[in-house]
Amino acid sequence: MKALVTGATGFVGGAVARALLRAGTDVRVLARPDADLRNLEGLMVERVAGDLRDPASLKTALKGCHHLYHVAAHYALWAKDPAIFYTVNVDGTRNLLEAAREVGTERIVYCSTIGAIGLPEGGGVGTEDTPVSLAQMAGHYKRSKFLAEQEVLKLAKEGLPVVIVNPSAPVGERDVKPTPTGQVIVDFMKGRMPAYIETGMNIVDVDDVAEGHLLAMQKGRIGERYILGCKNLLLREVFDILSALTGIKAPALKLPRLAVLPLAYANYWFANLTGQPPRIPLEGVKMAKYKMHYDCSKAIRELGLPQTPPDVALDKAVRWFRSHGYT
Repeated sequence: MKALVTGATGFVGGAVARALLRAGTDVRVLARPDADLRNLEGLMVERVAGDLRDPASLKTALKGCHHLYHVAAHYALWAKDPAIFYTVNVDGTRNLLEAAREVGTERIVYCSTIGAIGLPEGGGVGTEDTPVSLAQMAGHYKRSKFLAEQEVLKLAKEGLPVVIVNPSAPVGERDVKPTPTGQVIVDFMKGRMPAYIETGMNIVDVDDVAEGHLLAMQKGRIGERYILGCKNLLLREVFDILSALTGIKAPALKLPRLAVLPLAYANYWFANLTGQPPRIPLEGVKMAKYKMHYDCSKAIRELGLPQTPPDVALDKAVRWFRSHGYT
């Protein structure tokens, strides 16, 4: 059995590739010629060059693969040219899944995001069935992933054997870039957080997310979505855990979101002017309005999703960042 993994050079995709290898699956990975290959070091995988924006390269990569794990995405809170979110995340996903349909891929898992799942208007936790619309998506990343998910659902209705997974906020080892969540951990460890805006998130071990992909391939229902998460926490609670793990004092000053918003807009303007990523991501400040808390019981019940405690997952991240010179 051979599987193609897109995004294996990234945090979640790399974890999926390693989980597949542990399960005895032959793994082929799609990577751009200029990709950062640190997450593939030491892995016995077949690497093929390609790009989600190049349909011909996708057909070549898919030939001979029974399964497809589509994890690749342009994941960031800012880009100088926002068009990249849509050409990669929406058009690229459509290109890949249409290529999979043409070559006859037996089964597909598509990695979406928790940001494409709705939250109740009056507060509370979101589920796979919570109503949501494009208008509720804050920022180009979330909008593009929402639109991509709509393309996937459309193809599923047309008979494509695809299951959707929606990871929450993965943390753990080998977050090489790092991701926005990983950067929060690094900034905390470097003492760069004198203050914070209270918000909520659902923390999950990246290895549990990877296992959730394999379980979705085995047990997931075609056309269904599964939230891959663990525990709902406030940001302050995350900082308290990090403080206990590192000995670094958690920030005590909580700032009103509306007070930070003008600074974020100014930082966004300056970033567009200089081409350097903003230190205060505008989309991150906007998203802080919502407590990103979700009910993960469907994936636990139907797939058997593991539930590693958040303090264990955060400890893995802290140890890895520290041992690899990030702090």
